[in-house]
Amino acid sequence: MASHNVLGDEESQLSGGTNRVQPYSTTAKKAIDDDEEKKQTSLSLSQRLGIPDFFSLDVWRASMGELLGSAVLVFMLDTIVISTFESDTKMPNLIMSILIAVVVTILLLAVVPVSGGHINPVISFSAALVGIISMTRAIIYILAQCLGAVLGALALKAVVSSTIAQTFSLGGCTITVIAPGPNGPITVGLETAQALWLEIFCTFVFLFASIWMAYDHRQAKALGHVTVLSIVGLVLGLLVFISTTVTAKKGYAGAGMNPARCFGAAIVRGGHLWDGHWIFWVGPTIGCVAFYVYTKIIPLKHFQGEYGFKHDFLGVVRALSRSDV
Repeated sequence: MASHNVLGDEESQLSGGTNRVQPYSTTAKKAIDDDEEKKQTSLSLSQRLGIPDFFSLDVWRASMGELLGSAVLVFMLDTIVISTFESDTKMPNLIMSILIAVVVTILLLAVVPVSGGHINPVISFSAALVGIISMTRAIIYILAQCLGAVLGALALKAVVSSTIAQTFSLGGCTITVIAPGPNGPITVGLETAQALWLEIFCTFVFLFASIWMAYDHRQAKALGHVTVLSIVGLVLGLLVFISTTVTAKKGYAGAGMNPARCFGAAIVRGGHLWDGHWIFWVGPTIGCVAFYVYTKIIPLKHFQGEYGFKHDFLGVVRALSRSDV
């Protein structure tokens, strides 16, 4: 069956234009479903984990799209953060959110044909949990995204002055910053618990309100790639605006929702960017797990995807319990 999943792997994207006659007979459809179920139960643990992906040249070549896409994403997003707050506009976070939505949409459209268009560990990890891609492919993608983020941060550092890089923390993810006070330097920003909850909530909403459409082949096919990816960018921009507005805390850069972007700036800029950096990994991870639990709770007929989600996390656990590597 041809795949219409957006944000899957590059194979599913390239097969999206295949024309096949779909079965209309209920009996035929049931036979196909039964056959697919038998195939899923016979998969070994290594197949479910996607171990062959580690030795696949195509997977590593696809990861280059994730690397380059993440590098461009970090460079452009961090530039947007610096330029909007450096300007004299009255609502820099609104302008920033709009520009982020546009940039994310464009980059997703550019990377989708190459690797499935993740450029974000949140998407790769959640796709692996749901079973759209293997955990092995997700790990390769995430490593490529982190390396790309570092390259993007290095490129930004090369073109901005040291004063701007220091003042705006290279556009990175911050929980708190050191600011001058009446009696000397003081720490300003958001409390750890608040920042963690914002990461969890914003990541879950991001997956629920936009990525969900890309994972469900019915909606992806009905809406089309451009519409789905535009919605992804719009939702991400809205969440950035909400997280920076609802807190109104100087020193807090807003919900990251992309651990790789936060990691790149922290590696290059260092210093206080490492303070609470774990939040930008733990929060999205919890959000991804919560989204996965949601997909398992709802009726299966309301969430349909191609390839039977053979890499589904619970399927991996069951295979592990049978030790059929």
